[in-house]
Amino acid sequence: MLLLLFAACKTAAPARPPEFFAAPAGPMQSLPFSEAVSANGFLFVAGQIGNLPGKLELPPGGIAVEAKQALANMQAVLERHGASLRDVVKVTVFLADIAEWPAFNEVYKQTFHAPFPARSALAASGLALGARVEVECIAMLPGK
Repeated sequence: MLLLLFAACKTAAPARPPEFFAAPAGPMQSLPFSEAVSANGFLFVAGQIGNLPGKLELPPGGIAVEAKQALANMQAVLERHGASLRDVVKVTVFLADIAEWPAFNEVYKQTFHAPFPARSALAASGLALGARVEVECIAMLPGK
């Protein structure tokens, strides 16, 4: 039995080093973090706020508008790196005001459908650019 276990471990493919993906050209590229990292068949997407694409500014309209844009920004990162919303297994949501959780959920349910990914939501003080919401996720990379 021990020999079988040893043989299985010996023939396992070596882990590939992680791949770090910078944001596309524009103001986001100057920020000190990768927009996503691929490691061991997973894609880790950095927190996305509801900034307008290619700009460091938020749309007017409050939590619903920002949530919709933040989720769209997250979806764009996933798609740039070979994944989709269907591949997401975990979402973390940061809210500037936890009282806005119900409003965020209404937008979230327009983006994700059952079976839903695992999710955590928490209040945070001081999101980037004064955002109302930030979302990050982990996705399985298809075929990896």
